[in-house]
Amino acid sequence: QLSVSGGGLVQAGGSLRLSCTASASASTFTRYSVGWFRQAPGQARAFVASISWNRSTTAYADSVRGRFTVSRDNAKSTVYLQMNSLKPEDTAVYFCAARYGSAQFDARQYPNWGQGTQVTVSS
Repeated sequence: QLSVSGGGLVQAGGSLRLSCTASASASTFTRYSVGWFRQAPGQARAFVASISWNRSTTAYADSVRGRFTVSRDNAKSTVYLQMNSLKPEDTAVYFCAARYGSAQFDARQYPNWGQGTQVTVSS
């Protein structure tokens, strides 16, 4: 089970940090890769970023690369998404998802999902 926190309302140019915490033990969590996805009203769920189980690989959507950073603290069974220089087009509900093994861009490859958290960026 994944729990997401950290969303909110922020002005353009501001920052937020999302957290995704798993109920699994640290030893189990280390085997899972985590992806972040977002869904804006009327749009499909889209890949934002991912981090592999061993932290060796991170990936970002072109729209967020250079502004967002994904990281993980396996001892806390938590993955973070640091979002800087936020833009109004980043407004969406953000989800984290986990899968055993390698990270994927396709949301359908993730069987475990957290609840969404709303991020709203005002202009």
